[in-house]
Parts: sequence; C-alpha cells; structure tokens
Amino acid sequence: MTTVEQLERDVWPEPHPDDTFLVRRCTELRRKPLAEFTVEDLRIMLGQEIGVPALLPLAVQVLLREPLAEGEYYPGDLLRNVLRLPGSAWSNLRAERERLVLVLAKLVATPPFSDPDLRPRDPYREIRDAILRFLGR
Repeated sequence: MTTVEQLERDVWPEPHPDDTFLVRRCTELRRKPLAEFTVEDLRIMLGQEIGVPALLPLAVQVLLREPLAEGEYYPGDLLRNVLRLPGSAWSNLRAERERLVLVLAKLVATPPFSDPDLRPRDPYREIRDAILRFLGR
C-alpha cells in the first residue's frame, strides 16, 4: 500500500518525545496507506501542506461527493483547508479543480451560504467567503 513517504521518497525521522502532537501525527500519517486516509487525516495533512500532490486528489474526490465533509471540527473543515492551499497546488489538477468549481458554485447559491445576513464569525460565512475567493469572485 502506497504512502506519502513512499511517493515523496523522503523518510522522516521518528518524532522526538518533546515534539507536539501535530508533529507526531503528521509523521504517522506520512506512513499511513493512502487508501486508509479519513476526512480528518486529509484535513490535518492538507492544513499543514504536507503530501499535497498525493492527497489533494483524494480530498477533491471526497469534496465532489460531499462538499461539507467533516473531520473532527465542523462541517466543511476539509474544504476550508483545501481552499487555503496555494494556487500552485492545482497546477496538475486542472480538470479536478474545474469539477470542484462547479460543485462549489452551486453550494454558495443555496442556503445558508446564500444568506446575505450571515454574521462575520459564522462558520458558513467564513467558508462562503473562502469559496468565493476560490471561484475568483
């Protein structure tokens, strides 16, 4: 089973006991078979911009089926991390990006995203604003 570590041909050392939970978790996820990744695993790794070429296509597959797929925090937490990736992350995924654009354009046209009165700290507003930036609006 293929892992990020194998694809990148870069073996990270074992984390030091004083390393943060996030460092330990990301090191562990680099060694996890891609076929076993959960939404939360994708959220963590893409949020840290680790293994993006291998993991972004998997995340897009999830988001095309369920744009508000939820890791451990809130609906849309995976989408939020995907939308934060730099434009260069999409350079080899033009078709996937276009498919995601169509799905997200429909999403922001429906409630609660279409509500103009969403409060600034409302998670739906934050996701809506990120989607609109991604769509170039």
